[in-house]
Amino acid sequence: MTVIGVDDTDSRELGMCTTYLATRIAERVGERAGVERLLLVRLNPAVEHKTRGNAALAVHTGAAPDEAFRIAREEVAAVAETDDPRTNPGLVVAPGDPDDVPEAVAEFAREAVRDHLAVEDAEERIDAADYRHAGWKMGRGKIGALAAVGAWSAFGEGGRGGDGGGHDWTYECISYRDPERVGTPRDVDAESVFEAANAGYPEAWDTVDRETGELVCVPHTPGPILHGVRGDDPETVRRVARAIESEPVSRRALFVTNQGTDAHLRDAADLSEVEDGRAYRVTGRVAEEPETRRGGHVFFPLESRDTGDELQCAAFEPTKRFRDRVRDLRPGDRIAACGEVSDGTLKLEKFAVRDLNRTELVTPDCPDCGRSMESAGAGQGYRCRDCKTTADGKVEREVDRNLEIGWYEVPPEARRHIAKPLVRGGFDAPTHPEK
Repeated sequence: MTVIGVDDTDSRELGMCTTYLATRIAERVGERAGVERLLLVRLNPAVEHKTRGNAALAVHTGAAPDEAFRIAREEVAAVAETDDPRTNPGLVVAPGDPDDVPEAVAEFAREAVRDHLAVEDAEERIDAADYRHAGWKMGRGKIGALAAVGAWSAFGEGGRGGDGGGHDWTYECISYRDPERVGTPRDVDAESVFEAANAGYPEAWDTVDRETGELVCVPHTPGPILHGVRGDDPETVRRVARAIESEPVSRRALFVTNQGTDAHLRDAADLSEVEDGRAYRVTGRVAEEPETRRGGHVFFPLESRDTGDELQCAAFEPTKRFRDRVRDLRPGDRIAACGEVSDGTLKLEKFAVRDLNRTELVTPDCPDCGRSMESAGAGQGYRCRDCKTTADGKVEREVDRNLEIGWYEVPPEARRHIAKPLVRGGFDAPTHPEK
């Protein structure tokens, strides 16, 4: 076996897609020696140097390492968008079974999903493993390429696992456009997408957003992808993809992925531990009423029950109706919150209500006439002007809550590739999935 890892070949403005490159490589090496699988690994979504979705790709093939390296290098040189100053491709080719990479390479893959790494870190481990490699321009793509090489051992069945052991791989079936159509509007029949999505749900998820009518599986950016269907079952995602009526499909490929798994999240014991550029699962108490700010973004501070540390949490405008769930939070609610931390703010991807504050303090009513009492002065409680009745202070009143105990999430059209949809299950409380 040989593992081919590639990364950083696409562009935000010029398009292309590293999955397309991996598919081309797989077609060429597959003609000679077969391909066991294509692996799509989403790395830390908070990395500032990412081109688009921060995906690294691996091809597991029976081709000889020298031949695999030659073919892959030719394909990268042919299709990578190196005219974009942000695009710095990298290629790593490793001989041997993907389950049997050195532990240092598997650990590098785990770190790449949750942390920040440098090209020098990658090159040091590449050289120690004696892997063939190539870089274009700054060669930053070697980071993702090496992570893709190590991912199957780091997260796959039978892998050493470590911090991310027991990983549950998911699948994506990607359909590609005819090259001459790339750059033109995509022709996809929306009704057929919804019919296929409904037939495949919940094994295939995030194909559409049923509330807004968005075709989530159809990208808006320039590039060769026509649509990509994600889910838990390979046959289901293939079936949904085939059922979509559209312009001609030039090629189609199935990828094993870490999408929809929350592999990027770290558990933080306390809010004081969080750092920018990483993603966390944290717990705390809502300290103040959520505030809607300019642009429609919703903010609130989360407070540690143990230390009193606070972390700003935000639901930004693109999360749409999820913001209403955030606005329903009240001071005193105890929650778990998940998301990336940037500039000291956690960008919410989902949250779980652990305990709801169901009471509020209000001015007491007079027991005789029923009117609201008035303040009797600082520290003197309340009194009824007419009946002369008094009360020592405010009283508790039960509040109707729109939220229930359990998990809430952003809608499909706002979900990050790596974030786990609630419909996949395996959560520690009831779920309220968005469809």
